[in-house]
Amino acid sequence: MSPGAKAVVSGICAGAATGAGLWYASQQTDKRAEEQGAVLGSEVSSLRVPAEIPNTDYEHSPKPEYYGDTARPMHERMELLVLDLQDRLVTALESLEPTRKFVWDRWERDDGRGYGISCVLQDGEALEKAGVNVSVLEGTLTPGQLRSMRDRNPQTAQRLRADEEYDFRVAGVSVVVHPRNPYAPTAHKNYRRFEVYRKGAREAGPVMAWFGGGADLTPAYLFDDDVTYFHQTLKHACDAHDPHYYARFKQWCDRYFAIPHRNETRGVGGIFFDDLEDKAPEQLFRFVYDAGNAFIRAYVPLVARRMATPYGARQREWQLVRRGHYAEFNLVYDRGTKFGLMTPGARIESILMSLPLTARWEYMNQPEPGSPEARLLDAVRTTTDWVK
Repeated sequence: MSPGAKAVVSGICAGAATGAGLWYASQQTDKRAEEQGAVLGSEVSSLRVPAEIPNTDYEHSPKPEYYGDTARPMHERMELLVLDLQDRLVTALESLEPTRKFVWDRWERDDGRGYGISCVLQDGEALEKAGVNVSVLEGTLTPGQLRSMRDRNPQTAQRLRADEEYDFRVAGVSVVVHPRNPYAPTAHKNYRRFEVYRKGAREAGPVMAWFGGGADLTPAYLFDDDVTYFHQTLKHACDAHDPHYYARFKQWCDRYFAIPHRNETRGVGGIFFDDLEDKAPEQLFRFVYDAGNAFIRAYVPLVARRMATPYGARQREWQLVRRGHYAEFNLVYDRGTKFGLMTPGARIESILMSLPLTARWEYMNQPEPGSPEARLLDAVRTTTDWVK
């Protein structure tokens, strides 16, 4: 485990020695339990923080062969990267579960133009639902997809003509984790490379090719230390490649994950970027390698830190209300979801994997002023610089 990850988890070690596995000191826990009444979730008593979370030290681990294999086409290297990221994250998340494992579901397009591997864990003790999906697909852009690409980026509009047809290839990994404990935050990660070719002319090379992705955090209850650690870890990965990336991608994330009809953001942000081609492909590939691996270090220790905290009915209900807002963003605004649903022959189960197992839409839910729930709302209705 990396030093940063150890520092985050270390706060629970003293409690773990007595079987509690809690971040808070015992008197804080007793006070919280008294305020909440009966504790929910029999899974709390059986959860133990692992001695080590696998795959958090990506910087000092040996690089895989594909990392430096510049003779291999970039699309193939990206395919190997997303498969690697999937395997590493699944291993790290499974270290939190006493018995439950991910189900690996490999599928292929009916037309033979691609495949995917959906790894899903449901009804776990630490993770209520987690999905780590890989898709390696090709096809022809529909008019709606082409229009969306041209509308969002003036450079794309100049290079992709509205009256032409284009083929595409994409390799990506998409992750959403919904922990069971309301104090453990939900998180999302997605990294991909997209290539566009003139119809039937792949041998001529791509007309356009770019990287996209990011990672963001969506807590139901706000712990400033957790959010700062998450952002700082992502910033460290960004800074290794460009000192301006973090600030740029953090602002992009805040804009992208806005829920206009709620006047709030989906969570407390992270990084997000799309159509990234501002450096040589090799440089961007290495950035995406680091950013994709940094997510394990940034997020999994946070779940370990909070997953055994006692909670009550109030916290569970608030978690479900927040999940409802999460689902609203994904179904109404998320470009990846829209692109997937517009793709002929798409696998709907994998596209909608991001939705939580349970959610709640409660009429006119208004948290009490000054409550922890109201504090979370304040955070998602303002923009905060979590890394000073």
